Amino acid sequence: MPSKPPADEILTVTQLSARLKGVMEENFPSVWVAGEISNYSQPQSGHCYFTLKDDGAQLRAVMWRNTAARLKLALHDGIDVVCRGRLDLYPPRGSYQLVVDELQPKGMGALELALRQRREKLAAEGLFDAARKRRLPAFPRRIGVVTSPTGAAIRDFLQVMHRRWRGVEVLVFPARVQGDGAAEEIVAGIRAANKVQPPIDVLVVTRGGGSLEDLWCFNEESVVRAIAASKVPTISGIGHEIDVTLADLAADVRALTPSEAAERVVPSAADLSDAVRSLQHRLSTALSTRLAHCRHRLDSLATRPSLCRPLEAIHLRGRRLDELSLRLKSASQGVLRDRRATLETMAGKLESLSPLGVLGRGYSLTFREGESKLITSAEKLKPGQRIVTRFQQGSSVSVVEQIEG
Repeated sequence: MPSKPPADEILTVTQLSARLKGVMEENFPSVWVAGEISNYSQPQSGHCYFTLKDDGAQLRAVMWRNTAARLKLALHDGIDVVCRGRLDLYPPRGSYQLVVDELQPKGMGALELALRQRREKLAAEGLFDAARKRRLPAFPRRIGVVTSPTGAAIRDFLQVMHRRWRGVEVLVFPARVQGDGAAEEIVAGIRAANKVQPPIDVLVVTRGGGSLEDLWCFNEESVVRAIAASKVPTISGIGHEIDVTLADLAADVRALTPSEAAERVVPSAADLSDAVRSLQHRLSTALSTRLAHCRHRLDSLATRPSLCRPLEAIHLRGRRLDELSLRLKSASQGVLRDRRATLETMAGKLESLSPLGVLGRGYSLTFREGESKLITSAEKLKPGQRIVTRFQQGSSVSVVEQIEG
C-alpha cells in the first residue's frame, strides 16, 4: 500500500505555482535571451505577445504596451532579436514566460551589448542619478579642460568661449581621446585637475565626434568613475548630438558638442548686457511707480483733518472734559444736599426720641450712684441709698430718707 503524505506537505496547485513564481523571479530578475520571433500578435490593448524559439526550444514572451511604444523597429514573425527581461510564471496556464523590458535586433555588435551591460551596472550603483548632479558656477574664473591639445574640439571650445566671455583662465590637461591607453590618460587628467592649486571652478571633458569604437574610451568604467568622483563640477562635450557615452551620463551637465560645452560653461556677455538693461528698465519703472504711489498717498494724508488741524481734536476733547467736570460738580453738590437733608431729618427724629430731650421740659433722670440704669420705680430704692438726679443742666446727689407709694 502507498504511504499517505503528511497533510502539511500537500500543496495546492496555486500554492505550488506561487512558490515557483517566487523562485523564478528571485533567480532570474534580469536575463538576456536571443531567438527568433514567432506567433507574434498585438491586440488592441497594445501589449505584444510572441514566442522566442531556436532549434531546440521555445519560450513564451510578453512585452507590455509602455515598453512596446518605445521600440524603434516593427516586430513580425521571423526576425532574430535579443531581449532583456525577467522570467515570470503565468499561473492560469502553469507556464513560464519572459517579460521583455528591452528588445533589439540580433545583429547588434559585442561593443553595444557590453555598453548596455556596463550601463546597467553603473546605473544600479547610482552613478547616473539626477540627485547627485551639481549645478555649474554662473561665473567661473578658472576652467580645466581634459582633451587632446591638438584636436578640433579644443579649438572650437576656445573660439566659442572667448567670443562669449573674456577674462577666463583655461587650463588644458592633455590626454589622448582615442585608442589604447586613452582611458588611463583621461583618468589621470581628471585627477590632476582636481589637485591643481588654486582650484579650478569647473572641469570640461571633451572631444569631437566619431564611431562607437572611437568614443569607447569614454565608456570605460574607470573614466566614468573618475568623472563621478570629481570634486569639481564636470561638464561633458563628447562627440556629436547623436553620440551618448557613459561619461555623458556621469557628468553633472552634458553638452551635445564641444561648442555647446563652451556655451554651457560661460555666460554670454551680450545676453548679460541685455539682461542688465532689462533689469535697469524694470527697476526704473518700479521706482517711478512706487514714487507716484507714495506721492498720491502723501497728498491723501495731507488733506485729512487730523493732519491739517492737529489741535482741533485736542480742543474738542478739552471742551468735552470741561462739560463733564461741570456735570460732575453739579451732580456731587446735589447728592451732598440730599444727604445733608436726610441727615438732618434723621437727627431730628433721633433728638425727639432721645431721653435727654425731655429734660428741657422740666423732667429729670434718676440713677443709683455708680450705675447708669434709670430708676423707674420707687420700690427699687432703699432708705439711705445715694442717688444721682440729672437735669437739663447739671446733676445732684441725694440720699433716700423715705419711700412712699
